[in-house]
Amino acid sequence: MGLLWAIISWIIIGAIIGLIARAIMPGKQAMGLGLTIVLGVIGAIVGGFIGGLLGGNGVSGILSNPWSIGTILLAVIGALIVMVIYGLVTKNRA
Repeated sequence: MGLLWAIISWIIIGAIIGLIARAIMPGKQAMGLGLTIVLGVIGAIVGGFIGGLLGGNGVSGILSNPWSIGTILLAVIGALIVMVIYGLVTKNRA
């Protein structure tokens, strides 16, 4: 049951982080809720790596305490980075 709960938690956190990042990011993002969740989860991982580089707990900090303010801020920053990269990669595709 622990692994299932962890997966469900990551989906919920990814959705929240992805939606916050989309609200902050300027312009129109042509992506659905599923892609927002995926990019939010990837962004949380990227934010964890950034936190680790800055001397924090890194990804293990996200896993141990995903609801702290610092973790959420790093995850949103990571999600913004991932969304910008995704936007640049898919910009010319129509």
